[in-house]
Amino acid sequence: MDYRAEMKQLRDTLNENARLYYTLDRSTMSDYEYDHLYRRLQDLEREHPEEITPDSPTQRVGDAVRNDFAEVLHPVPLESLEDVFDGNEVQDFLAKVLETLPQAEYSVEPKVDGLSVALEYRDGVFYQGATRGDGRKGEDVTGNLRTIRSIPMVLPEKLPRLIVRGEVYMARSVFEEINEELELEGKPLLANPRNAAAGSLRQKDPKMCAKRRLDIAVFNLQLAERRTFTTHAETLAYLKAQGFPTIPHATLSNGEDILREIDRLGDTRMEFPFDIDGAVVKLNNLSDRDILGSTAKCPKWAVAYKYPPEQKPSRVVDIVVQVGRTGVLTPKAVLEPVRLAGTTVTNATLHNQDYIREKDIRIGDTVIVQKAGEIIPEIVSVEREKRPDDAAEFVFPQTCPVCGAPVLRDPDGAAIRCTGAECPAQLLRNLIHFAARDAMDIDGIGPAVLQQLIEAKLVANPADLYDLTAEQLKKLERMGAKSAQNAVEAIAKSKENDLWRLIYALGIRQVGEKAAKVLAAHFGSMDALRRATAEELTQIDDVGAVTADYITRWMQSEQAADLLERLKNAGLNMESRRTLVDSRFAGMTFVLTGALTRFTREEAGEMIEQRGGKAASSVSKKTTYVVAGENAGSKLKRAQELNIPVLSEEEFLALL
Repeated sequence: MDYRAEMKQLRDTLNENARLYYTLDRSTMSDYEYDHLYRRLQDLEREHPEEITPDSPTQRVGDAVRNDFAEVLHPVPLESLEDVFDGNEVQDFLAKVLETLPQAEYSVEPKVDGLSVALEYRDGVFYQGATRGDGRKGEDVTGNLRTIRSIPMVLPEKLPRLIVRGEVYMARSVFEEINEELELEGKPLLANPRNAAAGSLRQKDPKMCAKRRLDIAVFNLQLAERRTFTTHAETLAYLKAQGFPTIPHATLSNGEDILREIDRLGDTRMEFPFDIDGAVVKLNNLSDRDILGSTAKCPKWAVAYKYPPEQKPSRVVDIVVQVGRTGVLTPKAVLEPVRLAGTTVTNATLHNQDYIREKDIRIGDTVIVQKAGEIIPEIVSVEREKRPDDAAEFVFPQTCPVCGAPVLRDPDGAAIRCTGAECPAQLLRNLIHFAARDAMDIDGIGPAVLQQLIEAKLVANPADLYDLTAEQLKKLERMGAKSAQNAVEAIAKSKENDLWRLIYALGIRQVGEKAAKVLAAHFGSMDALRRATAEELTQIDDVGAVTADYITRWMQSEQAADLLERLKNAGLNMESRRTLVDSRFAGMTFVLTGALTRFTREEAGEMIEQRGGKAASSVSKKTTYVVAGENAGSKLKRAQELNIPVLSEEEFLALL
């Protein structure tokens, strides 16, 4: 077969499979077959880049990183809807419509809580996508929209021009998975699915957007050249046939039926993959819409019913404290079961100690619980007049409820953390950090493998990694004999790492990679670091009083002593191999930017530190020099703005 014909066949097959998967929830091939065909298309496109087409599934994630988003004028305005907040206001809207249109028919749909966009197709191929913006003009986010697998890149019918409107959202299940990953990495969590979707769609790098696994629900046909439709329901059926995931809807004419459908959508909101914040009532007949027209702000033929936060009373049966994967102690109220937003609620988050104290929540209290489309219910208020006489103020535990280690409040926030080095609640996160590339660098032991090791009860703390055998590892899912042997060899190799890697891998709060290097170089051995007092630690550059307190508390704990002893017995290196060449860069801070030709930036940073200096990642007034290689970017510009001396690679070599 000619390569052009093969490439077309591959594109058509992969796109059709994607259409079936995302619109009809079925597939014509296995994941293995899909991946095999996808890789074959990638190979052909590498050989013949001139044959790459916009509808190719490989183009869903572009390589270009955008610095801004171009302005897009919407040929058909993306209007916003008038909000109504109760049944009487819905009836008022219906009555106004009936004055002009006695036989009016309506579509009632869930209002997805996401980000509104317009998708434009030319000759059946996805051409451009833009955010709603102010309704008249938005931002071009075409590259990011291509990463959404449920958006078809090519349509069966090749209309000259087609524009549809939809709501981009992050599914609740995806939101929870991403937050679990962020928690394990110790990064800030996403606030809610709506904000997460909006922020993801405006990522400058489409590859970053792709990682967020966004989805879309299409709810309106804006423009269709050479096509006519009578009703909104017809347009949705047509769009579904073209491969778009469309919004579920009900066609109704009776006011009571409409109100019942609004209530039904509210009661079943958790059955949708997306969050909804209301229900949309709109005229079904398109010519009726033209008759009513629009105001300067919104159409007269539709309203958005916004669900009020549903609140109900319940009683606090108990307050329990859970330990998260990052060691944060989170209190939770155990409630008498109460029905909210279509689900039975038995727990409510209490956030932290300050939240409990501020609202004065006690065991036995009657409380008002709210769940306005949110994933986790919360207590809004306490009915103090119903408080039992023996209800005592809740006292936060002083030790970890999981491992018994002392807890410590963050000096810069409300979080209270377990200080245990071997706390089971933090085990997965601690192991991931310990084995990471910039810590102990154990290749082949990633999060999935570590999770299996924990579940098989083969690993209960980092020291257990050094007892693993290839025979044990090859029994894990997707771990063959060769992979198991490679992993065991990587574990053994990590014993020879420099001391700073081990210090960093221990996960002591506020001890990052740079601080670990400073500590290893200053003390020279793990034993010396363990004996160090807080006063001795604060005399070191980059170690403040708070960090010194974290280090001494960690080193003095029984769990830390046990872990370090086991690691030492396993044969891990406990001494620093970093030697100072001299101290010519003492007190100096360097920032490296651009591509260096004689060594990597990591190697250059190592040489700076071996001469008593500090290699920083950002330019500030405290920066001594910026070393600029080829294609230096914003750091060079920042240095010039602050009048920081800039060295070429040759000038840096001269200093060395």
